[in-house]
Amino acid sequence: MAGTGGSSSSSSHQAPKILLAKPALVTAAKYNRGPGSGGGSGGPDDTSASLRSRLPSVAFLNLLSDSWEFHTDRFLPFLTDNTDFTVVGVIGPTGVGKSTIMNEIYGFDATSPGMLPPFAIESLETKSLAKHCTVGIEPRITSERIILLDTQPVFSPSVLADMIRSDGSSTISVLGGESLPAELAHELMSIQLGVLLTSICHIILVVSEGVHDNNMWRLMATVDLLKHNLPDPSSLSLSHPHSSNLGSDKEIKDKIQEVGDEYMATPVFVHTKLHEEDIAPNHLVQVKKALNQYFNSTSFNKQKSMSLDSGSDPAPLELFFIPHKFNSDHSGTQYESYYSSLWKLRDQVLSMSGPSFSRTVSERDWLKNSGKIWELVKNSSTISDYCRTLQNSGLFRR
Repeated sequence: MAGTGGSSSSSSHQAPKILLAKPALVTAAKYNRGPGSGGGSGGPDDTSASLRSRLPSVAFLNLLSDSWEFHTDRFLPFLTDNTDFTVVGVIGPTGVGKSTIMNEIYGFDATSPGMLPPFAIESLETKSLAKHCTVGIEPRITSERIILLDTQPVFSPSVLADMIRSDGSSTISVLGGESLPAELAHELMSIQLGVLLTSICHIILVVSEGVHDNNMWRLMATVDLLKHNLPDPSSLSLSHPHSSNLGSDKEIKDKIQEVGDEYMATPVFVHTKLHEEDIAPNHLVQVKKALNQYFNSTSFNKQKSMSLDSGSDPAPLELFFIPHKFNSDHSGTQYESYYSSLWKLRDQVLSMSGPSFSRTVSERDWLKNSGKIWELVKNSSTISDYCRTLQNSGLFRR
């Protein structure tokens, strides 16, 4: 499949290109492991961020826009009728390195002349303006047919600032057209993102900053609690020509039961920007134990157990530690470096298969059905009931 990537002209006046989809040929640059291949400040990344700020926005390709609407037609030309593909999504707060990780999985080579990374990374200018880089859901696809979904940050003050009116209400309708206080709508947006990604991805990266922040653990536990009666993208109920009206939650639940257990993407928990004392092997073992105890009774744990023989202990959830870039890449480092940890995470994700959808589905049908699942998420009675509970709790202004 031809994308907008490729080698740039040697002409100095040619504008740099943003990689939206990789060309069919995989170059050796994908496996380049030099210091320039990571994100963050310094080196060519700051230059890339500066160049990107002067280019027209590629936000028109977003699956999920700033108005919280799903657009299937924008990314459809980049997809094919191929049925052998993997969908990898990411979710986490601002500045934790989500886009950097996705660029690494994509195989972006920062040393390529005239190329910007497929996903924008936080620059000094973005930080100084207290802005976020990603809006809604930004998709890219690799030549290996890996569909990558980068998402806007959760728990983000800048997202809240963009959606709040002077009276405190939300400018974005996040739940069935209902008008909500901006703080409550902002809370629900994080949950809806998580519910959607666990419904349409094979693998979801859950990224946190530091080893002591468990906000993302709590968010994913809430997602597991509220993700009910949602089909996977291969469901016949979504592929039916008249499936725009998918019926009540009970009817959808009955359709799901026809094909077996409710679908749940495989999570990979990633903690970034760790100090050297946080990445000691015994500390990693303790956090892994806590992670598996925390999610022991959730669908994430059950999903991992499905691939094992009956009677076996549940497979542990995937957990990765990535040290802070500026504290780990020097000769005195005792443990694995930033780049080495990033490469290991990439290799692990690329080697994972994730759970299979209930039926074979093409890339194009996956996208079309994902849009229908998003409508189910926005109109979910389970999430609506949870919203009313939050409203009645007094934690959010009315």
